[in-house]
Amino acid sequence: MELHIDTLHTPIGEMLVVVENNDICSLDFVECETRMMELLGKRYKSFSLKRRSDPCGVTTAIRAYFAGNLKALGSIPVATGGTVFQQKVWQALRTIAPATTLSYSELALQIGHSKAARAVGLANSLNPVALIVPCHRVIGASGTLTGYAGGLERKEWLLHHEKQHVSKEKEEIAVESIEEPPLMAGSVC
Repeated sequence: MELHIDTLHTPIGEMLVVVENNDICSLDFVECETRMMELLGKRYKSFSLKRRSDPCGVTTAIRAYFAGNLKALGSIPVATGGTVFQQKVWQALRTIAPATTLSYSELALQIGHSKAARAVGLANSLNPVALIVPCHRVIGASGTLTGYAGGLERKEWLLHHEKQHVSKEKEEIAVESIEEPPLMAGSVC
């Protein structure tokens, strides 16, 4: 299996983007490359990586996310592999809105496995496409930041980044609604 790989600079470190056909199958930080290669090896058994600039526009979409377009990642097709349960968790993660968080137990409840918070945490830790499947939006039951393969400081940065840009979007919407065109002279309401 030939996979395409690109490297991109982000405000929180260099990332590796791996694409299978038109779907992203791995996204991780450069220092997590060993983990990424192990996950790819389990999934594909035999594969090669070929350098390709901006495979399927994924690198461009990730740059747009870091520039403040929080919707840029929503339409990227993913090929995560994994068990049926893991796929269920990863699909649910994609429904968590930017700047919003859920606890592991809330996510377990959302997927219909109310007693599976630990299993949800394990699935989260094996997420092969960080950021696009936004596991950084899952927190501990007490509201604390817990478990992120890229490091808690990055998780905190991502949540702060999203809160800033969601606030800007709300401000822009409020300004647009105030700036309605004036009524024409003689018009009737």
